[in-house]
Amino acid sequence: MSTPAIDIEKLPPEERLHLIEDLWESLRVRPETVAVTPAQREELDRRLDEFDRGHAKTMSWTDAKHRLRRR
Repeated sequence: MSTPAIDIEKLPPEERLHLIEDLWESLRVRPETVAVTPAQREELDRRLDEFDRGHAKTMSWTDAKHRLRRR
């Protein structure tokens, strides 16, 4: 991995979070550029199969946010 052009450790937390958001967005717009390992692909396929069979436990995004905030 190359040395970053900026010293990330010197950035305040807010700027680091913004950098993370920018990096994530750059990957989100072209998900096909992100490599998936065979093990990850297998797990994704297993979860999709479980969902398609109606055996997956699901919840709304609102419920998921509330659950995460309670932690």
